[in-house]
Amino acid sequence: MDVPVDPLMLRDPQALLEQTLRSWSAGDDLWVFGYASLIWRPEFVADEQRGAAVHGWHRALRMRSRINRGTPERPGLVFALVSGGSCRGVVYRIERGRAERELERLWAREMPTGVYDPRWLPCRTPCGTVRALAFTLDRTSPAHTGELADNELLEILRHARGRYGSTLEYLLETAASLRARGIRDREIERLERLARSLAPA
Repeated sequence: MDVPVDPLMLRDPQALLEQTLRSWSAGDDLWVFGYASLIWRPEFVADEQRGAAVHGWHRALRMRSRINRGTPERPGLVFALVSGGSCRGVVYRIERGRAERELERLWAREMPTGVYDPRWLPCRTPCGTVRALAFTLDRTSPAHTGELADNELLEILRHARGRYGSTLEYLLETAASLRARGIRDREIERLERLARSLAPA
């Protein structure tokens, strides 16, 4: 069941951005780890990109979205990195001189309510390990849904839509982008089959 988020529990996005900037090594290029929509719609110009894997975190469609893929009245879902397991995705390198400006744009998209926990994670790539910014979600967050039954997921996929489109579109785009890069994610493949079971509108 959907539970309204107490606005007092939301963190200040600007304060989180400043904290993230302070923990970024001065003089370094910025690396960002993409695991869902950042793979197929990064909205920044990267100087380099590589396939990458993180350990200790996995991709899960368990974060409520009240802006991007849903509304406060009918929340949608988006992927988040949740503790446990591993995740394959893409890391992007942004040259130091442009990085702060690009990060501010990224922040406006990913952190309008400050719901994610931004973390610097070691990402293993074919050319070595890089320290990249990733958007994670704590299981204790009010935005974390926990495990949802398939009938609940189908209801969200049928109806949830936000400023960037529907949860259904988001899921199918993510599945297609992972497949195009040769990344297997069995849970996403299962969710894609579930989504395609919906009758045409």
